[in-house]
Amino acid sequence: MDYKQYFEKAKQAGRTLISLTKETTDAVLRDLAMALVANTGEILTENAKDLAKMPIEDPKYDRLKLSEARIGDIANDLKNVADLNGPLGKILSDKTLENHLHIQKVSVPLGVVGVIYEARPNVTADVFSLCFKTGNVAVLKGGSDAEFSNLAIAKVIHSVLDKHKINRDVLTLLPAERAATDALLNARGFVDVLIPRGSQSLINYVRENSKIPVIETGAGIVHTYFDESGDLEKGKAIIFNAKTRRVSVCNSLDCVLINQNRLNDLPALLSPLADGNVELYADEKSYELLKDSYPAELLNQATPEHFGTEFLSLKLAVKVVADLTAALNHIADHSSKHSEAIISEDGANITQFLNEVDAAAVYANASTGFTDGAQFGLGAEIGISTQKLHARGPMGLEELTSYKWVVRGDGQVRE
Repeated sequence: MDYKQYFEKAKQAGRTLISLTKETTDAVLRDLAMALVANTGEILTENAKDLAKMPIEDPKYDRLKLSEARIGDIANDLKNVADLNGPLGKILSDKTLENHLHIQKVSVPLGVVGVIYEARPNVTADVFSLCFKTGNVAVLKGGSDAEFSNLAIAKVIHSVLDKHKINRDVLTLLPAERAATDALLNARGFVDVLIPRGSQSLINYVRENSKIPVIETGAGIVHTYFDESGDLEKGKAIIFNAKTRRVSVCNSLDCVLINQNRLNDLPALLSPLADGNVELYADEKSYELLKDSYPAELLNQATPEHFGTEFLSLKLAVKVVADLTAALNHIADHSSKHSEAIISEDGANITQFLNEVDAAAVYANASTGFTDGAQFGLGAEIGISTQKLHARGPMGLEELTSYKWVVRGDGQVRE
């Protein structure tokens, strides 16, 4: 198949977005929110076809699954994006030089944004909304595991674009086959930036093979450290929420570290997890303490590979550490630099943790489940960047812009 035609049309469509007013883009997003809800039945029918192909025990199953409530959430995110002020045309710097050249630094779209993703049909709508609001064209390559769901959502988006007489190529959904991925990785000159969303293997493949600049949205290997001064009731609620709220997402908790001076509180700290059917992989000290209180069928002795694993399921590693320094060292060795948390009532320890942990989002006395674009007030997110160039953490509207220098003169020439 000649994929070049997709990329050429996408690039050409980008020029049509420049003339759209804020009122038009916001009206499209609000109409799309209503249209998705109105087409819930058809979308769920197509989603069921994808679910039928995937084992229910697969960690991706929950990400793939849509429901009336989840489609409602997607629609609400679209309305949230419409309500936000767009970042385009923002004057980032404004100065007049001694030679009277007037120089402004102005925010502009990235251009054509490519996204490769697995089993996450909500990404189709989220990415379109953020790209459309920022004047970017979205070229999407979903996985075959969500093919029917993605097509159903893209169909609704295109119908709304048609209604508003907007070039439907501002959203391009590539065919689900693997060849389309390789074509997108090589679409230099047509696609300006590529964002992978999915497993670590997918992210590694894109980074290693792309000829287009890549913004990595990495895996989430997430820790919560329960400090010597940690409040037990806060800890129980935070750890339970971070682990069980939605286990298949990248902000889900993977490892609890506990200060050795609070070891006797470990059974109480983790007791709610037993009701959530969470399987523990405990180091030697914590295993000896938990074996008399935690359900035997849910308790295992940890091996080294359990630390530094993104479980994406009802599994959790547990380790005893000597103090804050030991916790920081463990996190530095095993973190994916996504989200990390401390539970503590010691202001100095909290400050040290927040300052020293190298992650996109760091928390004190709160669940890592909040690492999410909508929760951060971004409306929605295109992904959570774990790198440091251009964007870091949840990526919303501002992260989908670059800038250009606008220089106004009156006949100046350089000597």
